[in-house]
Amino acid sequence: MKPLLLVALFGCFAAVFAAPAEKVRWCVKSEQELQKCSALAAAAPTFSCVRKENTLECIVAIKAGEADAITVDGGDVYTAGLSNYDLQPIIAEDYGSSSETCYYAVAVVKKGTGFGLKDLKGKKSCHTGLGKSAGWNIPIGTLVSMDIIQWAGIEDKPVEEAVSSFFQASCVPGATRGSKLCELCKGDCSRSQKEPYYDYSGAFQCLAEDKGEVAFVKHLTVPDSEKSKYELLCKDNTRAPIDNYRNCHLAKVPAHAVITRKDPQLADLIWKSLTSVQNFELFSSEAYAPAKNLMFKDSTQKLVQVPPNTDSFLYLGAEYMSIIRSLRKEQTPDPASSAIKWCAVGHAETAKCDTWSINSMSGDTTSIECQNALTVEECLKKIMRKEADAMAVDGGQVYTAGKCGLVPAMVEQYESELCTSSGTASSYYAVAVVKKSSGVTWANLKGKRSCHTGIGRTAGWNIPMGLIYNETKDCDFTKYFSSGCAPGADLASPFCTRCKGSGKSVGDEAKCKPNADEQYYGYAGAFRCLVEDGGDVAFIKHTIVGENSGGKGPEWARGVNSDDYQLLCPGKDPAPVSDYAECNLAIVPAHAVVTRPESRSEVVRILQVQQTMFGPSGSDSSFKLFQSDNGKNLLFKDSTKCLQEVPPGKSFEQFLGPEYVSAITGLRECSDTASDLEKSCTFHSCQQA
Repeated sequence: MKPLLLVALFGCFAAVFAAPAEKVRWCVKSEQELQKCSALAAAAPTFSCVRKENTLECIVAIKAGEADAITVDGGDVYTAGLSNYDLQPIIAEDYGSSSETCYYAVAVVKKGTGFGLKDLKGKKSCHTGLGKSAGWNIPIGTLVSMDIIQWAGIEDKPVEEAVSSFFQASCVPGATRGSKLCELCKGDCSRSQKEPYYDYSGAFQCLAEDKGEVAFVKHLTVPDSEKSKYELLCKDNTRAPIDNYRNCHLAKVPAHAVITRKDPQLADLIWKSLTSVQNFELFSSEAYAPAKNLMFKDSTQKLVQVPPNTDSFLYLGAEYMSIIRSLRKEQTPDPASSAIKWCAVGHAETAKCDTWSINSMSGDTTSIECQNALTVEECLKKIMRKEADAMAVDGGQVYTAGKCGLVPAMVEQYESELCTSSGTASSYYAVAVVKKSSGVTWANLKGKRSCHTGIGRTAGWNIPMGLIYNETKDCDFTKYFSSGCAPGADLASPFCTRCKGSGKSVGDEAKCKPNADEQYYGYAGAFRCLVEDGGDVAFIKHTIVGENSGGKGPEWARGVNSDDYQLLCPGKDPAPVSDYAECNLAIVPAHAVVTRPESRSEVVRILQVQQTMFGPSGSDSSFKLFQSDNGKNLLFKDSTKCLQEVPPGKSFEQFLGPEYVSAITGLRECSDTASDLEKSCTFHSCQQA
């Protein structure tokens, strides 16, 4: 009996430890906040309260599992996302029509004081707190970037010292006590309610009581009854009325966010708990006056779920992250490097990139360094974070990259004779291919099995699914196709059942993954899926059948005859594969190299040199840039003849063209067609402005 009793006890312990949290332990930083939280816990027993002295203590407590959630501003979202804490934003405050999930960082002054933003030297300043968005990161970052505050960087002196030298005196809660940055403060200069001039209302009070001459706050801080007495400082050195914040502000800033550990179950519990609260004013601090913005900002209208897998970087956006990093002394200048970091997807691409890097060496330096990731989206994130610089992607991925702030720098050209002419953009036809003997037509396509190059890809997904959506107005494409292979789909989806993976018999992690390790990924992979009866239709580009038939192509294509296949075109009869100009789903833009805007010219310069050496008519035959020995279309499409520069300043929408942008915008009516990355990049209206 004893062994059985022990087993039972261990089973109970396991159940206890495996059970998801039942309460949301909210972290609070003041007595007034504790009072409000306690009242919430009484109204909604799913909540309990944990008292700490400041935000950082709360972040540490959440990391340690002693608390679960707190609402913080952008600067603290950044801190919480650092690797030693590894927390993530899960819910954003929404401030209604005035700014939705963003707010404006503004500089407020008393009317009639007669100075502009560029005249702030020697003035007295009021800040919400050290490291906070509207009160420190944005205004100081702006003043430094405009050379109004002279600061050569951390090698020169700390930024706090530069600010101390610039302003006559300040109140910056959280700064070193006894310093000039605490001189105007009323309490202990802490980033807590013990300092009356802390936070938005405190910084405004510092200005209202004539302690300071400028207050750096958010656009909704000045009470309606007081607005006529105050003005905003604009970046062009003019002034504007308080309500003109849309045209006169320092920056748009992502809303305050609820942060927690990276635990989907906990995130779901927090969301459900907050949205089910009844008979309690979450967004009011009136009962605890004079305190304001307790637990949430009082100006919050509602809460909005942040897209899944959004980390602090994606939530805050590249521009805001750049400002924080520059002020947090993280951007130590790199030694001048002549290399660009290319991002490769999967093992086969990484191997080709390594070969490219070795061959690009001149003396002790290389022009190409390699980074890698499992998916294109992970590579795009690396480029956004400056961990990589560039990669070539298809039109659908150019769209996602553009939404995330990247730009097209060079475009693949598939016609040799056009390589010497500028202005003739390369393009290709998106086609639907079936076996001639199958009897499949566009009219009877519903219920068939489908082979796609990948989720979110142009010819393989966006174009055909956009057309199907226009016909059905149904976003559930599993109702249209019975099964298929669309690499990048959820593994449990019918769109993964026909995928082949890497060919391993057991434990195949490559199955349905959007990289070359999945044998049915990409153009050639989708056609192979059709050839090997994985599906009844393949959505690919017009050259693929010819490249993989008649004795051409890899081993699996041996014996494939192009005459055994035909094209489907909506509203017409099927046609031979050679009739792609008349029978296609759309003409789509060529693949393009994407990078960050500031890296564009360097990426173009290096790639132009590289293709002179390793292109089809290159001077160095040791490596072929547009040839794949251990796969297909690795790094670039094998049909590429050269890379051509995308004109400077050309946006991703202009590059893709109105027809394609219209098609993909229509497809985005189905929210599931946008990737997690694209949802994260388009979540904030402030990132789109």
